[in-house]
Amino acid sequence: MQHLQFVTDYKKEDPLRTSFFALAADTFGLELESWYQEGFWDGRYIPFSYADGDRIVANVSVNLLDLVIDGTMVQAVQIGTVITHPDYRRQGLSAALMERVLEEYGSGCELMYLFANDSVLDFYPRFGFRPAGEQLFSAMYKPSLPATEQAVIRKLDISCREDLAIIHSFAGERTPVSQRFGTAGAPGLLMFYCLNVFGEDLWYLEEDEVIAICRQEGQELHLFDVISRREPDIHSILSKLADSGTTHIVFHYTPDYSGFEISSTPYDSGLFIKTGNGFAFPEGIKHPATSIA
Repeated sequence: MQHLQFVTDYKKEDPLRTSFFALAADTFGLELESWYQEGFWDGRYIPFSYADGDRIVANVSVNLLDLVIDGTMVQAVQIGTVITHPDYRRQGLSAALMERVLEEYGSGCELMYLFANDSVLDFYPRFGFRPAGEQLFSAMYKPSLPATEQAVIRKLDISCREDLAIIHSFAGERTPVSQRFGTAGAPGLLMFYCLNVFGEDLWYLEEDEVIAICRQEGQELHLFDVISRREPDIHSILSKLADSGTTHIVFHYTPDYSGFEISSTPYDSGLFIKTGNGFAFPEGIKHPATSIA
């Protein structure tokens, strides 16, 4: 480790940024270059890395965002993009970077959290993180409003500059998807998902001033996000999104809507949390899918 250099906030340093993107692509299949080139890497995404010359060999990234929990805003740190190049493993690099992150943010932060895969479940408890369960919510669906025959609903095309600008505008001005448990101040994460995960699932409901991210799978409509500048009318939105065979809505966030009989089942997401200052993490929630780092 002695010959390695600690580096951070290097998004404008081409060799380091390019190396980081290559490592992320090789490890997780992430494509980050277009996300950066479009200006979506903002100051809330901060890599903590070790470099060997101009080559990034290990990383732990910090995502600064605000959680809305029962209507109250909570500043939080989400950790993600934890990577070590295969040639540099078993040197304690990830642990050393985690210590740097905790030193920088741990003392004044009410909540730090991350989503871990099965191969590293024993790693994060060393730093005071503990597993937390989530719930996946769903509801039987029967239209409460008649379908609007001339509803203006348009599939957005992320390769179209105008459509991408619409999405980015909504991302920067959106309301949290839920007041029970939602996220704010995370447009960069949302834009990553639009570019890399949900490019075929973006629907613009112009009359409702809403962008919905959803996917029909058999009789289930999977709703990943509802992006709006004001509280949306979910019943109006679903009357336009659901097809004639839809019998269930699956919410990939914590719904707080009236007029539904919502049920939930345990959902093993690999969520780990570390709380401070007496903060109590809520039970029975689902972190919004489009702001998981």
